[in-house]
Amino acid sequence: MTIWPPRRGLLRRPAYRSLAETVTRAVEAGELKTGDRMPTHRDLAYDLGVSVQTVSRAYDELIRAGVLVGEVGRGTYVRATASEPRTPYLPERQYGSIIDLSLLKPVFAPLHEAAMRQSLERLSQDLPMTTIASFRPSAALRKYNDAAVEWLALCGLTVAPPSLLLTNGNTAAMTTALMTAANPGDLIVAEELGHHTLRPLTSYLGMRLRGLPIDAEGIEPEGFERACLREPVKAIHLMPTGLAPKPATMGTQRRQAIIDIARRHDVLIIENDAWGPIHPDRPPPIAALAPERTFYFTSLTKCIMPGLRVGFLVVPETHESSAANRHLVTNWMATPLMAEIAMRWIADGTAERLLTWQKSALAERNAATARILGGLDLLSSPNGMHVWLPLPDAWPEEDFFAHARLHGVAVAPGSSFCLADPKRHAGVRLCLGGESGERLELGLQIVRRLIRSRPEPALLAI
Repeated sequence: MTIWPPRRGLLRRPAYRSLAETVTRAVEAGELKTGDRMPTHRDLAYDLGVSVQTVSRAYDELIRAGVLVGEVGRGTYVRATASEPRTPYLPERQYGSIIDLSLLKPVFAPLHEAAMRQSLERLSQDLPMTTIASFRPSAALRKYNDAAVEWLALCGLTVAPPSLLLTNGNTAAMTTALMTAANPGDLIVAEELGHHTLRPLTSYLGMRLRGLPIDAEGIEPEGFERACLREPVKAIHLMPTGLAPKPATMGTQRRQAIIDIARRHDVLIIENDAWGPIHPDRPPPIAALAPERTFYFTSLTKCIMPGLRVGFLVVPETHESSAANRHLVTNWMATPLMAEIAMRWIADGTAERLLTWQKSALAERNAATARILGGLDLLSSPNGMHVWLPLPDAWPEEDFFAHARLHGVAVAPGSSFCLADPKRHAGVRLCLGGESGERLELGLQIVRRLIRSRPEPALLAI
C-alpha cells in the first residue's frame, strides 16, 4: 500500500500530527519528491474529511520541521527527499524551537566568549603585520610551529615541523590527506559506519570508497585483510579514538594489527583524530606507531571552541612536498588571524584550561544522559560529545527520525554515516554539546518517551 495520498478516515488522533507524520514518511520514501506541490489546505481537508484547521496545523508543523516550504502566493512545496544527499545535522535554516541533538559540537559557555573578547582586545594593541599583510604561507605561519608541536604532544605525537601543516580545521586536512594519499580511481576503505563527509568527498575526488565491518574497537583486522587480498587498497581512513557514530576506541593491540596489515599490503593510513586530547587514557595515535605511512589530523574546533577553525595535519616524510602543494591549491593556507589566536592560547595556557573545562562539562552531560536514558542499550565514551542509541526492531530508523522531529527534537540518523547495509546499524546519534543543559535534558526525555513507546503507523493497514 502506498503512503501518499492518505485515504479518508485512516488518520489517528490527533489528526494533525498523524497527517504530518504521513507526509514525512511519504517524503522519506520518495513518494513525495523535491518540488512537488502539496494540495491546498481546503482540498486536502475535503479529501480526508478533516477540518481546514487540521491541515493548516499539520502544514505548519512540517514547515517548522523543514519538510515543506510555504511560498506566499504560490502554495506549499516539498523541500527535501530521501534520495538527496543528507547531512546528519539540522540545517541552520531550521533552527528555532527544535532541540538540536544532531550537530556534533563542544559545549559553549560564557568563558569561551570572554576568552575570545580578551584576545581580540589584545590583538588590537599588538597585531603582527604578518597576520594581516603576508600572502606567503611560510612567512605567515612558520612562527606558529612551536605552539603546534606543543599541542600535538598533548595528543601523543612527537612531530618535526617539516611534516606539519596548519589547516582551516579538519575538513581541509582530510581533503589534503586524501588528495595526497590517493588518485582518482583508487580504492579507499573505512569503517562501514564512519565519518559522514567521507563518502561525498571521495566521490568528488573520483575515488572509490568501501566500508569494512566494525566491532566494539572499530575496523576488524580480518575484514581489512580480506579487502587487501581482493584488490589493491590505496589507503584506509580510520577514526580510532571515540569519534565514530558508534563511540569506540581502538586498543593498542588492534591498532598494531591494522598497522601490520597496512605495511604488508603497502596501504597508507589516514587517521582522523578530530577530538584530539579530550579522551582520558587514550592509546598512542597510530601516527606515533607508524609515522612512515600515516596522515594524522586533529583540530581545536571540537575540543576547544566551535569557531576556532585551526587544524593540524601531520604527513609522512616522503609526502611532505606533495601534501604542501595540494594544501596550497585547495586552501592556500590556514587563516592567519585564527592561527594567531589559537597559538597564543596554546602558549599562555588558555587552550589547555578550556580543554580541561570541556572534559568536565562533557563528563557531566554524559552522566545526565546515562541517568535519563538509563535502561536503554546506549553506547557512549567517557568525555564523548555524542552517544549512539540503537533502535529496537519496532522502530524503523526513518520513522523514529521523523517522529523525533515532529516532537521537536532533531537527531542524526545512522544511515547518514553508513557505507554498508544501514539495517545492520539501525540507530541514531544524539549529540550532547550543542544545546544548553536544560534543553539537552528536555530533548533526551522526549527521546526516552519515544523509544519506549510503540510506534503507530501513520496509516492503518487496509
